[in-house]
Amino acid sequence: MKKSSLASLVGAIVVAGGGIWYLTHHDGAPASGSKLNGNGPQGPTTVSIIAPQRQDVPVVLQANGTVTPISTVDLHPQTTSTIAKVHIKEGQFVQSGELMFTLDDRTERANLDKAQAQVERDRAALADYERQYKRAQDLLAQRFIAQGAVDTLKSQVDSARAVLQADIAAVRSANVDASYTAIRAPMTGRVGAINVYPGSLVQMTTLLTSVTQLDPITVAFTLPESALAGLMAAQRQGPVPVQVTLDNSSLAVNGKLSFIDNTVDPVAGVIRVKAQFDNKDTALWPGQYVNTKLVSQVLKDATVIPQNAIISNTRGTFVYAVDKDQSAKVVNIKRLYAFGDRAAVSGLNGDEQVIVDGKQNLRPGGKVRIAQADKPVDANKVDGSKQKG
Repeated sequence: MKKSSLASLVGAIVVAGGGIWYLTHHDGAPASGSKLNGNGPQGPTTVSIIAPQRQDVPVVLQANGTVTPISTVDLHPQTTSTIAKVHIKEGQFVQSGELMFTLDDRTERANLDKAQAQVERDRAALADYERQYKRAQDLLAQRFIAQGAVDTLKSQVDSARAVLQADIAAVRSANVDASYTAIRAPMTGRVGAINVYPGSLVQMTTLLTSVTQLDPITVAFTLPESALAGLMAAQRQGPVPVQVTLDNSSLAVNGKLSFIDNTVDPVAGVIRVKAQFDNKDTALWPGQYVNTKLVSQVLKDATVIPQNAIISNTRGTFVYAVDKDQSAKVVNIKRLYAFGDRAAVSGLNGDEQVIVDGKQNLRPGGKVRIAQADKPVDANKVDGSKQKG
């Protein structure tokens, strides 16, 4: 039994040794590009390259915005009264100063008439005192009366003149009270829902309606704080064009940046801005959600490469380029702005042969074989290069 086991063990060793010999010697030398014994040199990696392009790149900022009116006024009466007449309809466009509501003005008119009558009475009293004062001066010149009598009349004239001025002021006050019975449009805009009718009792807290200015109109939106410096620089150079499009619509409306908030939201890291638009055709409506787009700056003569050539990992952001000895070298870059499938970067001279395809098999210093050079990209076809303001 022991001899049989020993023979089996020797046979297994012989078979294993034969298999190893066969695998290492079959078909002669290893194929090109394969490793010898797992540790030999690797053959060149086939890659495709592209030359960086130089062009002006507009930095386009996009955000969702909300249409907001420049001004909305809620109309309230300034006195307690009843509605005599409603002169406008819901949804109507009104001009500034147009009559909208008339209140019962009988009390105010009576008070105005009373104040005007008081003025006339005081004018007559003043005229009488002035005549007496003039006669007293003549008599004083003839030494028929004493100086004290003349001084008394002078005081009465001054007092009557002051009373007259007070009553004239009372007439102006009564006119103001009377004007509250005619409620006019504070600005040009669109009337909202009307909450009262002729005969309704209204007080100072009663909301009659509202008027919203629709032309011009603004769109409010937020941008990342990283865009603030470029935005401020662009605004200093002149009006910053802004374009908005409505959801599910190809309609675009052009306007300009009108407001940049004075603080950055420290929690969200955004800055609030507004753009103003002409809205004669009422394409924009308060409360609508719209898509906004603006060019904050233009990167002049920027270096542009495909985004799929860029590698980002824990060591940083870089690309592989073909060195003079046909090996792959690492070039550290910084992504300045990405648009579509391309990006503007810094860190390249512009004459490198940037590796696009095949980089996943590369290591720094590894040999490369160029499959074919990509044709230069037409700058006019670069997405975003011809963005309109």
